[in-house]
This record gives sequence, structure tokens and C-alpha cells, in this order.
Amino acid sequence: MMILDAAQMNEKAQAHRYLAEMLALPDYYGRNLDALYDCLTELGETEIRFVNLEEAGDTYFSSVLSVFREAEIENPKLHLFYDFC
Repeated sequence: MMILDAAQMNEKAQAHRYLAEMLALPDYYGRNLDALYDCLTELGETEIRFVNLEEAGDTYFSSVLSVFREAEIENPKLHLFYDFC
């Protein structure tokens, strides 16, 4: 299971750098939400747990999380889990 820290995704540039590294996204990843969606819907069997959700608040992470949720609906091999305090 892959662990993603929501606190690392508060700002756009930081979030996309972090996601590219943590998810080992391909070099052609465009570092935007549309490109993220495309990459997530192409993943094979993948489990992702989000941690530190309380630290993200209403930041860019909200948009990132929406993309993950939409991709999970589209890609039956993508499974998301959440750690709440």
C-alpha cells in the first residue's frame, strides 16, 4: 500500500512534484489535474492511503483529492483509503 501525505499537497507545484515522485508517474506527466486523472485511470492494481488529512484543510489538496476520487470510480484497480484523527 502506498502512503500519501496530504500535508505535502497544499500548493499546486509542490503537490505535483510530490505526486510525480511518490507515484512514479511517467516523464510525460503534465503536472496538472487533468494529467493526474489520466495517469490515475491507467494505473494497475494500486492501493493508496491518505494520511494527515487534517493538516491539508481547504487547500489545493481538496482539488487533488477530488481527482483521485473521480479516478477511483473510473479505474476499478485503484483503491483509496483515508486516515482521520
